[in-house]
Amino acid sequence: MEFDREEHNMVYYNQILRSDKKKKIKKKKKAQSFAKQEVNFKDYLYIPNGWEPILYTVYFVLIPYVTGAVFLFLTIAGADFANFKLLNMAAFFIVWIIGYEIVATIMLIGILIMFLKYDDEDD
Repeated sequence: MEFDREEHNMVYYNQILRSDKKKKIKKKKKAQSFAKQEVNFKDYLYIPNGWEPILYTVYFVLIPYVTGAVFLFLTIAGADFANFKLLNMAAFFIVWIIGYEIVATIMLIGILIMFLKYDDEDD
């Protein structure tokens, strides 16, 4: 009689072990898609705590403007400072738009490269 009880307990114990294994398999983290990843700008830009709104605005204005000015200097002025001084740099918005388009293109190419390199099984 005692042997039957032990055997019954072992069967019950084995069922518990099997259900635990199934739970572990079900709990395995599902691979995250590329589009659902968290993006943190602090990984790409220097931003001290508490200065986020100010520095995001400065970066939003300054990076495209400088990029546009460098583009105009290299392409339109032919990398000649005398020709560059002849350009109307007072047209801030036009220079900013040129730089914005260049920065946006570079960022989209970077996102495409990251997407192509993304491997969801490394998570």
